[in-house]
Amino acid sequence: METLDQIAKKAIGLRPTERIRLVEAILYSLDKPDQAIEKSWVAESEARYEAYKRGELKSYDRDEIKLCIELRMPKAEHRPFPSILNP
Repeated sequence: METLDQIAKKAIGLRPTERIRLVEAILYSLDKPDQAIEKSWVAESEARYEAYKRGELKSYDRDEIKLCIELRMPKAEHRPFPSILNP
């Protein structure tokens, strides 16, 4: 059986369109659509929208949210994500 590094090196050697198809297949295998979850999200979003229209929920614009996050979180130093090819 091939190691993960061997598989990754082979995958990198694929044509760009083949790599895209491979990534899509892997992502789909991790996050298959679940109809029950989708229905739940639709119901939740509709309920929130109706509550917003009734004035029961407050909305915040992007700048307010960004400022709130910046005030609560310390600045993190930039570190690239590790990779199996560049640990």
